[in-house]
Amino acid sequence: MISNPWRHPPGVPRCEAPRAEGTFFLPDGRRLGYAEFGDPTGDVVLWFHGTPGGRRQLPIVGRRAAERLGLRVVLVERAGAGLSSAHRYDRIGDWADDMAHVADALGADKLGVAGLSGGGPYALACAGMPALRDRVAAVAVLGGVTPSVGPDATASGAITLARQLSAVTSALRRPFAAVTAGLLTPVIPLAHLAYSGLAAVMPDGDKRVFANPEIEAMFIDDIVQVANGRFQALLDDARLFGVDWGFRLADVAVPVRWWHGDADSIISLADAQAAAEHLPDVDLLLMPDESHLGGFAKADDVLAFLAPHLRPDDEQHRRKV
Repeated sequence: MISNPWRHPPGVPRCEAPRAEGTFFLPDGRRLGYAEFGDPTGDVVLWFHGTPGGRRQLPIVGRRAAERLGLRVVLVERAGAGLSSAHRYDRIGDWADDMAHVADALGADKLGVAGLSGGGPYALACAGMPALRDRVAAVAVLGGVTPSVGPDATASGAITLARQLSAVTSALRRPFAAVTAGLLTPVIPLAHLAYSGLAAVMPDGDKRVFANPEIEAMFIDDIVQVANGRFQALLDDARLFGVDWGFRLADVAVPVRWWHGDADSIISLADAQAAAEHLPDVDLLLMPDESHLGGFAKADDVLAFLAPHLRPDDEQHRRKV
C-alpha cells in the first residue's frame, strides 16, 4: 500500500487503483515511482506522463486496452513527481540512462515507449539515445512538445518561453518549485471546483475530453499523487524543454506514430509537422477539431499501434482496439 497524506477530494468520482505501484531503485540510490497496468507477464510499454503528471495518468480506455492486448504498461514518474526522488538532469536525453535500468528491472529486452505532451520528448529520447535505442521497437507521441533549441528547433508559442527563461529556471528551479507547491497544494481539497473552472476556459476540443467523468477521476487522482513530490518535476520539465535535448530527431530510427490535434493551442500542428520532417520513419495522424488534450482519448489506439511491433509474428495482436 502506497501512503498518501491527501484525502480524496469531495465531489470527484473515484478512480480505480493501478494493478501495482511502487518504486524502482537506481544504482546511485535514487528512486523512480511507477504504476503498472494490464498483463503482468505481457510485453512492456513504458508510458511517460504529461506536464504536470505522474504515475496514474493513464485513462481508463488505455487501461482496458492494456488488458485486452496483453501488454504490461508501466507509467514512470519523472524525478520530483510523486514517489520519484528529485534529481537535476542536464538534458532530456539523460532520461534514457535511467530507463535502461528500469527496463533491466522489468526484464524487458524489447519495449514500446509512449509519451503524452511533455512526456513526448522523453519517449523520443529512449529511441534516440545509445543507452536504450537498441531495445525500443516503436514510439508513440500524443501532442508532444517539440524542440526549442538546436538544429531540430520547431517550437513556437508557449514552448519558446522555456528557451527564453532557461537561465532563470535553471538557477531558481527549487525556489520556483516551492512557490508552485505553495500555490497548488491548497487547491487540492477543492480539486473538483478547480477542475470545472479550468475546463470552462479550455478550447472546445479539451472541454469534450474534460467532460468525461472518467477523465476527471483519473486526472485528479493522478495530481493528488503527484503532490507528494512538491511539483519539482513540473519546473524541471519546463527547464529541460528550453535546452538542447542531447540527441537529434534523426537518431530516432524506429517507427514513430504521432497523434496531434489541428486545434492544439499549446503545441501547434505546424510545430509538430516541422518536427516530424526530421524523423526518419514517422506517421503523423491528424486529430480533427481536437486541442492539446485530445490524446487522452487515443490511449487505446496508441497501445494497438505498439503491440504488433513488440510481437511482429503474432497476428492476433495486429487487430485494432
